Amino acid sequence: MRDNSTSGVAVGFLLGLIDHEDADRIRRRTGLPEPAETATTRTAGHNALLWSWTRKAVPVSVLLWVLQEDDPDLNVWVWRHISADNAMRRAIVRGVPFGTARTDPLPVAANLSREDEPPIPESYTRFGLLGALREGTSMRAARTAASMVLERSDWQAVTEADHDRPLPGFARWALSVRPDCPPALRAQFGTHRRFTHRVEQAGVLDGPADYATSWGPASHVLDVLSTGRLVFPARVGEAEDALRPLVREHLADHEDAWAVLAQLIDTFHGNAAELVVTAGAIA
Repeated sequence: MRDNSTSGVAVGFLLGLIDHEDADRIRRRTGLPEPAETATTRTAGHNALLWSWTRKAVPVSVLLWVLQEDDPDLNVWVWRHISADNAMRRAIVRGVPFGTARTDPLPVAANLSREDEPPIPESYTRFGLLGALREGTSMRAARTAASMVLERSDWQAVTEADHDRPLPGFARWALSVRPDCPPALRAQFGTHRRFTHRVEQAGVLDGPADYATSWGPASHVLDVLSTGRLVFPARVGEAEDALRPLVREHLADHEDAWAVLAQLIDTFHGNAAELVVTAGAIA
């Protein structure tokens, strides 16, 4: 295994969940990189890591966790990310906060401005926010209108409007697949199995623990979570807490189990929880 490989970083994330002395010994055994390679202090040296991260497709909820840091510099990387949509980019250049502790507008990084905002939908100009959502007669039109729902007050207005007179199906779908859609509103839209499946397919997750234990392939997920220690540190602990008991039960300080995991991870298609259990069982 190469020290700079994605699989090396992924195994390194799991090693961070056991005792430091045991982890150091296992690193020597498997040839994995030292933990300093994924340090959480942001320096110029992390630019290459962040640039690489922007080219990795991720569930949209992962980008929401980054936005919840309310960090203008991190928002630039979300703007550049291949999985970002117009709603996220619009919110970023308007300084919309996503963290629960902030209510005032967020400063916008110097290399972004309102001139970079995606075009304002014509339907919004003609009918306003709620009118545009009700006028959408296709998924594309509904998504375009939904990209104008930004502030908490917008979501509240949508909630009240749908309660008074249900929004059209396309609008409900377009709003429900937004990762920042309030859970209560999404539940108000419906709980039909097909509806829930569409939300899941869009990459809307309950949280980092759900991502860590349910999504695959494990190598990619763990690589993203490793970067998460840098770009969404406030939420990555939820993933660590979900995986830590499994790692300690099935791998612990057993060098053979970690060696098996390092051999499996590049070709393993299941999620991280399945990877850990499988490696432990084989060893």
